[in-house]
Amino acid sequence: MPETLVCGVDEVGRGPLAGPVVTAAVILDPDVEIIGLDDSKKLTAKRRDYLADEIREKSLCWALARAEVAEIDELNILHATMLAMRRAIEALPILPALALIDGNRIPPGLNCRAEAIVKGDSLHAEIAAASILAKVTRDSEMVEMDACYPGYGFALHKGYPTKVHMEALQSLGVTPIHRRSFSPVQKALHVSVKSS
Repeated sequence: MPETLVCGVDEVGRGPLAGPVVTAAVILDPDVEIIGLDDSKKLTAKRRDYLADEIREKSLCWALARAEVAEIDELNILHATMLAMRRAIEALPILPALALIDGNRIPPGLNCRAEAIVKGDSLHAEIAAASILAKVTRDSEMVEMDACYPGYGFALHKGYPTKVHMEALQSLGVTPIHRRSFSPVQKALHVSVKSS
């Protein structure tokens, strides 16, 4: 096993009003190329699903982690994201020599060296792979939430503050998977308290 193993780390779900933030850490096999890795936002859903299967199958190892809505509300979204990233790295069965973190911050308390890279998911295959795994995982979970909480459109917008979502929040109220620390959710809660 080479001593220079690098893992890529990325998150999905910092901006939504609902659902967890999901992170992934991936150590690619240096001897096996996965063609087409890129920032998950630049890929179609079908392409992401295909690549996610390849990443799970061909990488040396990978791990998923998350911060739940309650943790986001308690810690704030930035600290919850850092916690979820650390959890993903710690869940890897192989300890990397270096973690490449998408963004401009390094989570505290990591068990390896780390480097923060802005737009890293477009620059490093390891981070792109992590972004794809995290997005496929979170998106499929939000599709499931759509069945649990019909009328909000979670399958379409995945919890992001679209017009449809904002209107549903006003008319249907706040669900258990909404982040109460986020301003639009607080406003919807305030409206429902006033009208009850």
